[in-house]
Amino acid sequence: MNGTPTSRIVAEDELNLGFKRPSSSPYLSDRDDDKFNAGCNKHDNDDDEYGEVRHGQVELWKDDIREQNLASSRTPRSLEMVPLNEEDNAAEEIDFNYSGHPSEYDDEEIDHERPSHHANYKHPLPLENAMISGDDYETSRTCLPKSLYQYIFPPTTPRAVQLFRPENIAVPACYLLVGLLQGLSGPFTNVYPLDLNASEAQQATISSLKSLPSTFKLVFGFISDNFPMMGYRRKSYMLLGWFVTSLSMLALLFFSDLSKEAMERNNSGDIEDYADQRVQFANAKDLSTTSFGTPPTIAFLSFSLLLFGTGFWLADVMGDSIVAEKAKLEPEFSRGHLQSTCYACRFFGLMIAAPCSTVIYSTYGPKAVVVLMAALPASIVPLIYGLKETKNVPVASTKEQCAEIYQTVCSRAVWQPMGFVYLYNVLQVGNAAWKQFLKTVLGFTSNQLNALLIAAYVLLWLGIMAYKKFFINWSWRSVYVTTTLLNGIFSALQILLIKGITFGLSPFIFALGDDAFADFIGGIQFLPTTIMMVHLCPSGSEGASYAMFTTMSNSAYTLASAFSTLLLGVWDVSKEVMERGELTGMVNLTALTTCIQVSGVLFVGLLPRTKDDLSNLHADPMSGSKIGGFIFLFVTFSSVLYSLVVGVLNIIKPGWAGES
Repeated sequence: MNGTPTSRIVAEDELNLGFKRPSSSPYLSDRDDDKFNAGCNKHDNDDDEYGEVRHGQVELWKDDIREQNLASSRTPRSLEMVPLNEEDNAAEEIDFNYSGHPSEYDDEEIDHERPSHHANYKHPLPLENAMISGDDYETSRTCLPKSLYQYIFPPTTPRAVQLFRPENIAVPACYLLVGLLQGLSGPFTNVYPLDLNASEAQQATISSLKSLPSTFKLVFGFISDNFPMMGYRRKSYMLLGWFVTSLSMLALLFFSDLSKEAMERNNSGDIEDYADQRVQFANAKDLSTTSFGTPPTIAFLSFSLLLFGTGFWLADVMGDSIVAEKAKLEPEFSRGHLQSTCYACRFFGLMIAAPCSTVIYSTYGPKAVVVLMAALPASIVPLIYGLKETKNVPVASTKEQCAEIYQTVCSRAVWQPMGFVYLYNVLQVGNAAWKQFLKTVLGFTSNQLNALLIAAYVLLWLGIMAYKKFFINWSWRSVYVTTTLLNGIFSALQILLIKGITFGLSPFIFALGDDAFADFIGGIQFLPTTIMMVHLCPSGSEGASYAMFTTMSNSAYTLASAFSTLLLGVWDVSKEVMERGELTGMVNLTALTTCIQVSGVLFVGLLPRTKDDLSNLHADPMSGSKIGGFIFLFVTFSSVLYSLVVGVLNIIKPGWAGES
């Protein structure tokens, strides 16, 4: 065929949709390209320079046709040849150009650039084409049974959100690693400083330094959104985060002796030999010839944990950002499964690692724990290398992203439900004297207290799995109302334990059921808010916006912890009073904190019932409020500032809060 084309390839609903590859979905695989191209290449001919078909993509010329409307349908479209009339031929000869920029004939009212062939080819696949890319059992050459294969890779979901594909496996692996390191580092951070004879003030300093980088999650997300590294916005920063995490633990291993013998020597009375060894270490010019026989100083341990926390939270933010982007590709019927799977991996790692860390520490000493904390981040490097992410995607300017985030938080769909999350979390005020009661009055041993913690981790994971399996289709309001009332009942049961009414059960079993079930409920409550946060994130700014939402949520828990400490002064619940058997204050304090926790259900009306309600609220052009957006940002940044001030005070002025 020579000359101008007489036909073109279009979709069935061509008047509503033009195929274009948006830059907001950078995680679609090359196989998606092959599948879509196979359906289009059969129409190719030698005249594709006119814009009929190029690399399997469709170019529609008229302005009213070219506008993209991905939301119009999520079902596959068939393509067919339709004739062009003479008017269309003339219009396309004038309008089409290869540069991707408006030509001199373009209408001045058009304020967007026409995509060129090559721009279309480089951009990721649209959502509707990704939706049909998950069912590849017949071409996979797998030896797995079809039922098992399709359970691992659900055929009704796009390949980009099938987490256990080789190109996506780094995402759940990152969440699993976060949980493992949280579980390993928790007992180590709590116990090892005590074995180094650290004071309470020094313990607070170490804890603050480790958690201080979490305050900068918003900064980490903003940097990755705006400044790609080596062409990538996520995987490069994730790799950097885990590298810093591993390097910090390697430094602790190399420059100090973490063996049980060194720790015992530090706690022995041979102070002079210990001091001489430290002088030798400090004056050594060649560290490779130095005999490392001394454990780390508190300062060096604190610095190592600061680096550890920095890398840890940087990688964690990158994992959250990728999930926030991929979650937008989920079909409506499976919304939330992506996040529930990731967080199930995270809490599974926490559940496994926490008891293992305790056993390893007591059996082999701190060195074995630190070796694991250094080796595990290195193990994920090959998976990150294989992570599918489009390189050199267009990035909006910092000013445009800030404006978009501000416009987002001014929406009622953001500040209203996030207001509920903040108020609800602030009201989760616990009984700060409860652990002291278990130890002083009931005589719980350290092993029993650790057993309660391990059971809490297990029930937390089971709560995540229960939500994914049974409650994911419940309305968010129903989930919060039901779980809040159940939590109130089990919190009130603590009063029975204080009064010695355990229905024939041992106090340990009664307390185990009470505390553990509270964490099971917490696991069920955890996912609805994270699912909601993902769908509030504007495209292109997922890193900063999701980090901002989680920072606001977490800061409310920090404030609730501060309130629980303040309530200790309302009634006398000191250790001395408990030892005398005067437990009236404990009963009153437990009743008060239970009422405060349950009162959060009064604000459930601020929470949308479902994702559809949230979408409708977001689409309402009259739902914006600059006052609501200002309050949201004020609370968020005030919470960040509060965390920074507390952390810095714990570092530069240990004991300012009353520790010795």
